[in-house]
Amino acid sequence: MSKVATRFAPSPTGALHIGGVRTALFNWLFSKNQKGTFHLRIEDTDKERSKDEYKFQIIQSLKWLGIEHDGDEYIQSTKIKDHINVANELLKNGNAYKCYCSIEEIEEQKNRARQKKLPYIYNRKWRDIPESDAPKDIKPVIRFKSKIEGSTILKDLVQGNVEIDNNTIEDFIILRNDGTPTYNLSATVDDHQMNMTHIIRGDDHKINTFKQIQIYVAMNWDLPKFAHIPLIHTIEGKKLSKRDNASTLDDYSKIGIMPDALRNYLLRLGWSFEDKEIFTLDESIKHFNIEGIGKSPSKLDMSRILSMNEHYIKNMDENDLFNQLAEYCTLYKKEIRSDKKDQIKKSLIFLKNKAKTLEDIFNNGQYIIVEEVNFNQDDIKLIDDKAKKVISDFSTQFANIDKLNKETLEPIVNQLIKSNDTNFKGVGQPLRIVLTGSKFGPGIYDIIISLGKEEVTKRLTNKKFS
Repeated sequence: MSKVATRFAPSPTGALHIGGVRTALFNWLFSKNQKGTFHLRIEDTDKERSKDEYKFQIIQSLKWLGIEHDGDEYIQSTKIKDHINVANELLKNGNAYKCYCSIEEIEEQKNRARQKKLPYIYNRKWRDIPESDAPKDIKPVIRFKSKIEGSTILKDLVQGNVEIDNNTIEDFIILRNDGTPTYNLSATVDDHQMNMTHIIRGDDHKINTFKQIQIYVAMNWDLPKFAHIPLIHTIEGKKLSKRDNASTLDDYSKIGIMPDALRNYLLRLGWSFEDKEIFTLDESIKHFNIEGIGKSPSKLDMSRILSMNEHYIKNMDENDLFNQLAEYCTLYKKEIRSDKKDQIKKSLIFLKNKAKTLEDIFNNGQYIIVEEVNFNQDDIKLIDDKAKKVISDFSTQFANIDKLNKETLEPIVNQLIKSNDTNFKGVGQPLRIVLTGSKFGPGIYDIIISLGKEEVTKRLTNKKFS
């Protein structure tokens, strides 16, 4: 058998959908596992809606996730002549015919089917009429002459054997009356010319596969193997569409989901290997197989994505985590001034606590990043006279500390608890508000150490609290 070759074939008519990303991932992993090649085909024949910006966005999105294609992108619109040549060949060898039905005739047939509550199938009117009887004023479409008798069995690598009666497949159009090829013709010719061995795609393509198999057979081409992956549904069990929130990669990267976490989540969405949950990239390639793909639709679960991301945040080397955070901030114009970067880096050990996303880490570190503390107005109300005294007493004793660490800070806090007849919260909360602007945030010792003596002293003298 020839070397495994797979492809992902998106249309550049919008941002890359999460279902498409998973399809690309499965194709890429299968090829890598089989020491084969993975190709990117841009199906840009819809000239009205196809845009270069979407093409670049698709390529960048895949790259961000770690999916890189082999060779150059295959651009479908540059191959249209090849598609037309195949249509003419099918016409010549009797596997296709010219159909002269008017738009009105087709509409009438569709209406009749609707009234009878039947799916519309073209009535094959022009299948056997000689061309000498053709009207002169109508530009024909070219239809494929589908089999009428018998059945076809699709040996699906995911779904098992799927059988269909041939008479349920209509004589589908392969060339429109303006001479442009349709999807089923273009995709089949491209897959043949690209020497694809495996077509792995969503199971909404199953009927297309039956049509495409007939073209392969009519052209006497080697048939690739087909695998149809169940679609991704929303948590409510509806088909996920581009209109849903969190349906594109940008929806995830902008809240600070990391590529490794999302890739791991998508890998496990409808695929399993033993009871393993966390996969490195190398492990994903090593273990991926088509047998592990389930037959039922998967539900996209945002809480599961966040918990996967949290796992990666907790277990990642802090230098790598800082690099991811810096990249995220650059991408989404969230500024960390260069003189604050070291402070943030050193503080990651606690800033990442309870953080599910890079955005959470950025928000947790706001008190370090800002020049002026932004106070939560409700929290300021908590600073009563007792709290002001705690701040003032702490400020006096803090001035005498040379070394900032928990060992030097703890005795001061304990002494303030005693002298002000309060508890840890009674001391920690006013200090947290004056230093960060909010009663929520990291532990008070972490805040003080991360800000440094000079900055803490400056913030303690805020006139609001004197």
